[in-house]
Amino acid sequence: MDSVEQRTRPSRRPGLTLGRIFGVPLRVDASMLLLTAVVTVLYAALARRQLDLGHLGGYLVGLGFVVSLLGSVLLHELGHALTARRYGIGVRGITLELLGGYTEMDRDAPSPKVDLLVSLAGPAVSAVLGAGAVAATLALPAGTLAHQLAFQLAVSNVVVAVFNSLPGLPLDGGRALRAAVWAVTRDRHRGTEVAGWIGRAVAVATLALVVLLTLRRALAPLALPLMLLVAVTLWRGAGQSIRMAHIGRRLPLVDLARLARPLLPVPTGTPLAEAQRRQVEGPTPYVALAVVDSAGRPVALVDPARVAGVPLERRPWIAVDAVARDLTSVPALPVGADGERVLETVRTHPGAQYVVTAGEDVVGVLHIADLAQLLEPKRKTNT
Repeated sequence: MDSVEQRTRPSRRPGLTLGRIFGVPLRVDASMLLLTAVVTVLYAALARRQLDLGHLGGYLVGLGFVVSLLGSVLLHELGHALTARRYGIGVRGITLELLGGYTEMDRDAPSPKVDLLVSLAGPAVSAVLGAGAVAATLALPAGTLAHQLAFQLAVSNVVVAVFNSLPGLPLDGGRALRAAVWAVTRDRHRGTEVAGWIGRAVAVATLALVVLLTLRRALAPLALPLMLLVAVTLWRGAGQSIRMAHIGRRLPLVDLARLARPLLPVPTGTPLAEAQRRQVEGPTPYVALAVVDSAGRPVALVDPARVAGVPLERRPWIAVDAVARDLTSVPALPVGADGERVLETVRTHPGAQYVVTAGEDVVGVLHIADLAQLLEPKRKTNT
């Protein structure tokens, strides 16, 4: 399974970085080892039956097929990546993983047309590879190793092209559907919701197919967990797409001037218990404790997570400095930043607190829990 991802959460950097292809970082996830083992074993058994090979020969052929398959997936992802770069969208990397791979981009497509072209580029590459492998299969003598490999590559690339073209997120076809709905309604979020719900239907259909194939004993035992994982991943990806559409609709509500908690300055060396007393007795408990120097300038922020780790009986004897983070280590946001910029900062620099500034002055602190409550009011968050 393939997905073209644009960051809607902290950027992932899993696995081992192998290098760059056309300037695009290439990573391999650890789950790829599981895929390699499963496909090698399954294909080795097939190769032994079809080509009358021994155990070692079967495994070598199976491993060779895995390498060819990964090359096909990589070319599929490069189709997405290079098309995105053609339209000015930065590509953070390509990752090969258990269910195929994904291409990570640094922003959304600027228009439905670009979204459509980037989405279909991957399946188009797979279709071309599949057609080439079909031609090779027809040209090569039956019963040979080359014929068998060409046949399996033809099947795998055609299946990837067709499956990824299904009209449901997170599949490429779902992105194409989103682009179409976006073009008609001029509402990107509506397109994401429609494609997300259809993606859930695709996940249910995939699960039903797995059950049917299992009952008919047409599915190899080793392939069953992988197929179930595909169905679950589709369901979760579709749900995540719907969730991000809801968040996107609420981004215009982000106003840091109102959302940021005001600062309550406490001098360096103040006992933690005393600082908390001042916080509770103030006009509102929803303030950020800021450690200030002798000139009254904020130099650090008290970290609620560190405070929670200090027993109550110890707090009169612990200075606020011991549970504070230096101000320079806390990500900063200008008070006039819009929702898109705030979310991008959160994705790039995940954390619990963000300094809100006006010029060189610190005017407040954004707590990630407050932002989450605004963007997803129905979800439970910890303050």
